[in-house]
Amino acid sequence: MSNPFASPFDGYEIQKHITNPNITVGRRSYYSGYYHGCHFEENVRYLAPDRNDVDRLVIGSFCSIGSGASFIMAGNQGHQMNWAATYPFHYMPHYPDCPDGWVPRGDTVVGNDVWIGTEAMIMPGVHIGNGAVIAARAVVTKHVPAYAVVGGNPATHIRYRFNEDERRMLDELAWWDWDDQRINANLDLLCSGDITALYKANS
Repeated sequence: MSNPFASPFDGYEIQKHITNPNITVGRRSYYSGYYHGCHFEENVRYLAPDRNDVDRLVIGSFCSIGSGASFIMAGNQGHQMNWAATYPFHYMPHYPDCPDGWVPRGDTVVGNDVWIGTEAMIMPGVHIGNGAVIAARAVVTKHVPAYAVVGGNPATHIRYRFNEDERRMLDELAWWDWDDQRINANLDLLCSGDITALYKANS
């Protein structure tokens, strides 16, 4: 029997629909935006497509991004909390002499095989490690280690998916870089919790 989700999920692959040159997405990563009825790029906020000096969004391969998950870009967007006024006067035509309060945060980077739950929000400059899980509606304000599970507002560490040795083995295998033939040959182990067996079979 054929997989009923194969065709729809293939259409959700982000790489096939990206137009903004400041967004880079690896193979097979998908956005399941069905419930919010929008294209992935609409959830990448404040990222100008016509500038090459802005912070970039970089997403690895085989990531699963839930409906309504958003990425907030452009650093502090010109709002300075240590100034008397947080208002971004510089960007308004009435105040041409105001200094620019924009402070970049650096690229936002999502590793490989990351699962981001529905309506999670990733703040500017955050790095999310390989295999991490971001809970639904989490607000991620800090870097997330590889294989960590985080949730809440602001998101806090809940647990690791695997022990330290298993995390090392997975990063060494980097299965997300394998071609589809090798992935197909290892599906039984990739879809199990036996990390040691997967490692031994591919070392």
